Amino acid sequence: MNLLATGSTAMGWTTVVLYLVVIGAFFYFAAIRPQKKEQKRVNAMLSTMEVGDVVVTTSGFYGVLIDITEDDVIVEFGSNRNCRIPMKKAAIAEVEKNNE
Repeated sequence: MNLLATGSTAMGWTTVVLYLVVIGAFFYFAAIRPQKKEQKRVNAMLSTMEVGDVVVTTSGFYGVLIDITEDDVIVEFGSNRNCRIPMKKAAIAEVEKNNE
C-alpha cells in the first residue's frame, strides 16, 4: 500500500510541474513576447528619426522635428512656426519620413 501512495504523489507533482510549464509558456507567448517585439519596433522607429520628419505625438498632435538630442526632441506645431515644444522621445507615437 505504501508503494502505491508514493507513486501517485510523484505523479501528482509531475502534473503540477507540467501545468506550471504550460501556463508559463502561455504567458510568454501571449504577453511577454509581443511586448518585446513592439518595444523593438518603437526603438527602431525612434532611432531612424531625422530632422524634418513629420511626427505624431502620443496625445495626437502632428508636428515637424526641428532638433533631436539623446533623449529629447523639439517639435514644431502648426503653420505659424512659433510653437516649438521640447518633449521626450518616448512621447512620439509615429514617424512619417520627409519626402523631399
